[in-house]
Amino acid sequence: MAEYLIAYLGGRKPATPQEGAEGMKKWQAWLADLGDAVVNPGTPLSQSQFIAEGGGTMETPDLPLTGFSIVKADDMDGAMAIANECPFLLMGSLQVSQVMKM
Repeated sequence: MAEYLIAYLGGRKPATPQEGAEGMKKWQAWLADLGDAVVNPGTPLSQSQFIAEGGGTMETPDLPLTGFSIVKADDMDGAMAIANECPFLLMGSLQVSQVMKM
């Protein structure tokens, strides 16, 4: 099985504490359903700055990286199936990338 990084892009904050709690329940259920496929359940990110090629800062993209998870799957189709069930899609976008072993 290969490892895949699911990158969380953008995303809005919950409008209410109740919405946040409901989102957390969905997140925990999604992770529980994945079982042993989870390598890293999720790492949220906060402040970001970008460095352009050759040095110097550049503007933040429209969909900044806000966190990531790492999962195991047989292939990209399997990883995409896992990502398509992720509750983050209710508030933001995802990018799935295969992790290369060096």
